Parts: sequence; C-alpha cells; structure tokens
Amino acid sequence: MKVLAVLSPHVGGVKLSGMIGAALGAGFELTAVEETGADPVALREAEIILSALAPVTAEHLAQAANARFLQVSSHGFDHVDLAAARARGITVCTIGSSDAEAQDVAEQALCLMLALAKQLIPGHNALVQGDWALPRLQFSITELFGKTLGIVGFGAIGRELAKRAKAFDLRLLCATRRPLDPALAARYDITERPLDELLAGSDYVSLHLPLSAATHHLINAERLALLKPTAILINTSRGALVDQDALAAALTAGRLGGAGLDVFDPEPPPADLPLLRAPNVVLSPHAGGVTRESMLRIAAAALDNVRRYAAGQTPADIVS
Repeated sequence: MKVLAVLSPHVGGVKLSGMIGAALGAGFELTAVEETGADPVALREAEIILSALAPVTAEHLAQAANARFLQVSSHGFDHVDLAAARARGITVCTIGSSDAEAQDVAEQALCLMLALAKQLIPGHNALVQGDWALPRLQFSITELFGKTLGIVGFGAIGRELAKRAKAFDLRLLCATRRPLDPALAARYDITERPLDELLAGSDYVSLHLPLSAATHHLINAERLALLKPTAILINTSRGALVDQDALAAALTAGRLGGAGLDVFDPEPPPADLPLLRAPNVVLSPHAGGVTRESMLRIAAAALDNVRRYAAGQTPADIVS
C-alpha cells in the first residue's frame, strides 16, 4: 500500500521517515513530505495518509483520489477537515485510546503551574544578570498546597493531572461536557462544577479539551473576568481554546495572576503576538506531549493503526 507521511517540520520533519518506514515493515511504499501538498503525485496515489500535526485541508483531500484512510498521530484532529474526509469516504483516526501523551501533557501542566507559583523564570533571569532577586520576588512566590485546581475537561490527560495534583494537596474541581460518573469522581476525589462556577472558584485553571467550533475561544474576555485576579490559567491543549488577545490584555492590566502556555494560535506564534510580551507568563513550544518516551509511544500507536487498516481490521479511535 502507498503511504504518504506528512511530517510537520516542528515535530521533526522528513528526517523521521527512515524510522517510520522501518517500523511499518514490508508491504508499504512510503513517501515522506513536510507539507501535505508538497508532492502532488504522491498525494494523488496515496491510499493512506499519515499526518503528524500537518494540516490536511479539503483541497488536499480533493487531490487525494485514492486515499481511504487518514491516520492522525495525536489526540487532537483539528488540523484535518473532517467534513471533507467524510464526504470522500475517508476514515480518520487518532491515537486517543493509546494515552501515549497523557502523562507527559499532565506533567507539563504541573510544571507550568510550579514555575509560575515559584517565580522560576524571573528568578533565573535575574540571577543570570547578576541580580539577587529574592527580596523583590519573595512576596509573589506562592505554594500549591491548599489551593484549588479547576480542570476543564476530564479525559485521560485531565485524570493524569488530577492524580499528580493530589500529591500537592490541591482541592480539585472539574467541568465536563457530559455528567461525571460518581465512581470516577470518588476515585479522583474531584467535584464537578459548571464551567463558570469552576472559573470563579479556582486558583489554577488547566484546560484539557479538544478544539472544535464549540470550544473555540471558550476562554474569552467575559470568562477571564470571572477568574480571581490572582488566578493562573494553564493551557496545554490547543491555543485557540483561549482568546489570546483578551488573555494578554488581562495579564497586562493585572486582572489575572499569570498564564502557563504550551500551545498557541497559530503555531509557531508570530513574533508580534502580544502574549509573548505579557507579564508573568511561562511559555513552551507545544512540548507537552513530546518526550523521548512519548514519541516512541505515539509512533507505535499510529503505525499499529495503519497496519490494522491495511490488514482489513477495524482501526482504533475512528473520529470520522
């Protein structure tokens, strides 16, 4: 079977093609590109498209005359035009049930929380410049102990964060799209609240939702105004869950305590993005799900699904 692997440069690009080809094994003819439309012939002939965070648009799918299966190498699938895939009879799958990234993203969210609470970045920068900043920073350094963490979305990543947060004696709230199973709530010692109530009552808010029309700019100026002025917002999911200009304005005006962001809209963010200059932010380059260990798990889950499809078996994690 002919496979087109679209390997976005910011996750490694075509240099990963050798590893992918070897892992797929016999029976596959692999072409690797860094943009979906870079090789029109390969796109037209591909029976399987493998996307590693590379956009796959309706225009791309219109050219993919032979494609019947599209495997996304992530939990999220907002970079794929699902309606166009559905119209062309192309099955789209993620790696959602593998939980390949879950613990890594949870660790990243907790890392951002700790960095902001302990003023790690300002302290580091001051020391590098020869400034002993403790007298200036000590009244803004806080602890996680006894604070309230609101987790928005309680899937695999949200649950992994909850497990880790209990070790810091954080009180846990969550907001979910569907009512939370009482047994699950008891297991994680977490209380379900409506989103706006969660925002108003939390010291930390961590977002763990997929991006969709319903969640685009879920955290807007109105909802940011519900947060305590000392609250910290963490986003390790998708940048467009948050109105980035509204967040920058709230931080600059002192209406919010801080923000820890691993995701942006778009990615990479433009140099003039106001958030890059906002006070009390900690930023990372969508690294939450990317570790030496998780990259192997992600690749294994995606390629296993490709092999399942090629063998005539029902693939996992069908989203369209």
